Amino acid sequence: MIPPDLIIAARERMAAEADAPQTRAANQNGGAQASRIDADEAVRTGRDHDSIQLDQRARAFTARLTSGMSPTALSVAAADWAMHAGSAPGLLADMSMRAWKDAANLWTFAAASLAAPTLAQPVTPSTDNRRFKSESWDKWPWSLLAQSYLTSEAWWDAFTREAPGVDPANAAKMNFFTRQMLDALSPANNFWLNPEVLEATANEHGENLLRGAAAWTDDVSTALGAEGGPGDERFTVGRDLACTPGKVIYRNHLMEMIQYEPSTKEVDAEPILFVPAWIMKYYILDLSPENSMVRWLVDQGRTVFMISWRNPDVEDRDLSFDLYRRLGVMDAISAALDASGAERLHAAGYCLGGTLLSVAASAMARDGDDRLASLSLMAAQTDFAEAGELRLFIGESEIAMLESLMDERGYLDSKQMAGAFQMLRSNDLVWSRMVRDYWLGEPRPSLDLMAWNADATRMPAAMHSEYLRRFFLENAFARGAYKVDGRAVSFSDIRCPICAVGTTKDHVAPWRSVYKIRQLADAETTFILTNGGHNAGIVSEPGRARRHHQIATSADLDHYLDPDAWRSAAPVREGSWWPSWADWLAQRSSGETRLARAPRRANAPLRSLIAEGEPLRDAPGAYVLAR
Repeated sequence: MIPPDLIIAARERMAAEADAPQTRAANQNGGAQASRIDADEAVRTGRDHDSIQLDQRARAFTARLTSGMSPTALSVAAADWAMHAGSAPGLLADMSMRAWKDAANLWTFAAASLAAPTLAQPVTPSTDNRRFKSESWDKWPWSLLAQSYLTSEAWWDAFTREAPGVDPANAAKMNFFTRQMLDALSPANNFWLNPEVLEATANEHGENLLRGAAAWTDDVSTALGAEGGPGDERFTVGRDLACTPGKVIYRNHLMEMIQYEPSTKEVDAEPILFVPAWIMKYYILDLSPENSMVRWLVDQGRTVFMISWRNPDVEDRDLSFDLYRRLGVMDAISAALDASGAERLHAAGYCLGGTLLSVAASAMARDGDDRLASLSLMAAQTDFAEAGELRLFIGESEIAMLESLMDERGYLDSKQMAGAFQMLRSNDLVWSRMVRDYWLGEPRPSLDLMAWNADATRMPAAMHSEYLRRFFLENAFARGAYKVDGRAVSFSDIRCPICAVGTTKDHVAPWRSVYKIRQLADAETTFILTNGGHNAGIVSEPGRARRHHQIATSADLDHYLDPDAWRSAAPVREGSWWPSWADWLAQRSSGETRLARAPRRANAPLRSLIAEGEPLRDAPGAYVLAR
């Protein structure tokens, strides 16, 4: 169980730092929990509690249907755009003229391509758009279909971006959701309009559709809760994934901490502690043996510790962001130093774990705690002012809906988050997959990263609400307005060396947003930019083809370079960024080595759930296996 003193302290802090009290009453007879949101609104407005609860249930119902997206917010954005675009005669004239020119170009192309069926197409798809890569789309009449679609797509993209006077957030929403509708209407998604699908069906006498039907049946069974699913037998956690040898040396209610077995006789004096995101399982950093960052670091002579977060349930609805800091980061630091015998360690945070680690490190710096030798943040944001397209799903209206949904369940279900992430890359994750899996019947790739991605987790109601409001909506941490133990913390207090890693195709933590750490830090800061996406860019083991990165270090008094200027100036290195980071760690270590220690039970702090003398569980532990 969660220590009662921590829950009480967390609630008191939340009540002091927020506008509303964060208390919750339980209805033991009915088995349901009364909403703290309801109680707060009743006090603030004087409204009847039953009517407020009716509103909340309506919001929760809508949130389930829309994956947490607010129809109201989209309607407001559409009205803002429509009124400004409709009252801009110059824009309407320009777009009308462009439409006539586009139509004339299409007619010209249609006539010319009749005589030359493989005529070069005037509009070229972007490098990220793989829908029309097949040579089948180069032939008439399919080329005309593709050109009509791409021309319309470009026209609507310009129209939704360029209306003067529209609130930038509303313009971005309109552009995004218009793109979603156009993605759904692509001829590539239509069986009878996709030449690649028609050719495959004719050549295979429909066997591709039979394979696709079988894949669809498997997906429906999995979605309905059937045991197993695609990829389960190929990748098992503890056997194929998360299989670097180690022991769970510390456990509390919120996390287990793994110490990995050394593979060298001597190790560097300062160990490495990883703080992964709790939105997914930790083993993104310990996938298959050949691409495990953990295994690679252990083989380099590093002592590695890893936090494995507990998958929360309804009983964990009151877990706060600060409890994740205390029971997670702070307990892990104490336990890792106790187990290793070191005085300081290198702390590394991935994604949300990096944000949490940044808050913890800032509080440590404020309080004179110098146990961090360095701080590394991988695809992690500290300033959320420009957090990319994910912000389209995070406004007051969306958060109110999600809070109602979470208050009803006690947590945010992984399916709600998956829907938003799929929309960010709907071409790759929805429509292209539909064509490949169900119509072409292509064998699904056997990838460890895909197996990990399917192993999602839940988010506690209190913590996720605070994270969305205080970080995404209010950007409180970057503004110096986020409080720990009743006092504000600032990233600028950190004095240990800092390394931040961004990835070029990150849709979750855009690299320019990650780069903002350079403006927040008053310490030596190194920025690494690697090619790839949010996950595959970080999991970039040495030897992988087509990998490169840039790295540059700035002293705290160096002049600021904007992200694009930095990218132009920083030299490009071929290969994985891991060795560059390992060199960075080595240069900021004491240089001392010691005999490697086998994992042993950590004696501190006192909240450990591992009893004295209890055998240590092998990695990956129990928490990572919980569904």
